[in-house]
Amino acid sequence: MELTLADLEIGDVATIESFDVEQLPMKLIEMGCLPGNRVNLLQVAPGNDPLYLNISGSFLAIRRETAVQIIVRK
Repeated sequence: MELTLADLEIGDVATIESFDVEQLPMKLIEMGCLPGNRVNLLQVAPGNDPLYLNISGSFLAIRRETAVQIIVRK
């Protein structure tokens, strides 16, 4: 079973493995959402959407529907 960003628990640290470039907003890629970079789930908003992340020093909030497309490894 593949693990995605949406599967992480608050405080988890993982490494981005892969994603479909066509499905991911270019802004996320520009801000460091790249394979090999570390990601830390910091918070989840009420209603479980969006997720607040630290990706290699950049703080991002992304929607759960986007997070399920990013494959990670703990």
